[in-house]
Amino acid sequence: MKILICLSNVPDTTTKAKFVNDNTAFDTTGVQWIINPWDELALTRALELKSDAASSIENITVITVGGQDAEPTMRKALAIGADDAVRIDAEPKDAYFVAAQIAEYIKSNPFDLIFSGIESADYNGSAAGGMLAEFLNIPSVSAGSSVNIENGQIKITRDIDGGTEDVTPELPVVAIVQKGIAKEPMIAAMRGIMMARKKPLNVVAPVEVEALTEIVNFEMPQPKPACKMIEPENVKELVNLLQNEAKVI
Repeated sequence: MKILICLSNVPDTTTKAKFVNDNTAFDTTGVQWIINPWDELALTRALELKSDAASSIENITVITVGGQDAEPTMRKALAIGADDAVRIDAEPKDAYFVAAQIAEYIKSNPFDLIFSGIESADYNGSAAGGMLAEFLNIPSVSAGSSVNIENGQIKITRDIDGGTEDVTPELPVVAIVQKGIAKEPMIAAMRGIMMARKKPLNVVAPVEVEALTEIVNFEMPQPKPACKMIEPENVKELVNLLQNEAKVI
């Protein structure tokens, strides 16, 4: 069994967003880039599955769409334990563009199980995984919180209203996973960091795909207004503010 992990190269979640060029572009100056947290948990779960000799997992590949500046993030994934990495040499313009690029690679390099984080920590679009499955015309299971291999078959547990649902899809399948897929992300050991330098990181040319969205500009949220203190007995004033100012009732 071969596993592919789709990785997004995203700013550290503590990054303070700033914009340049008349608020039309994200300012990358001084930004620390990391593996998207949901994708990192997916990689962790794949490695946990591979550690079970009965799982028959032969290889774990990580893939991203991005420029050369994404390679340190890919090397980190290799240090954590991925066997090889693929970088599609293109700017990730939107979810459609990214999904189309990865799909074209998979058509020539098939995988049995494809992990995609439910969203990325930068744009939070929650669309790439589902689009990828549609491009490949294979099933997808969203909101997965557990992935196991039982008797050679993939079992995905996903959250639904009021409980969980167990799904046993046919392979190949795209597992769109969320927090809970693994308890904590794996941390690269020194041996893994040294080995990552020798693991293959293949760069492939993108295909011609037109993005469906265009960023016109970015706008920072308005600062929160000052907190208003109301006497506990003044229920009428509280209701008035909630209704006419906060507009929540």
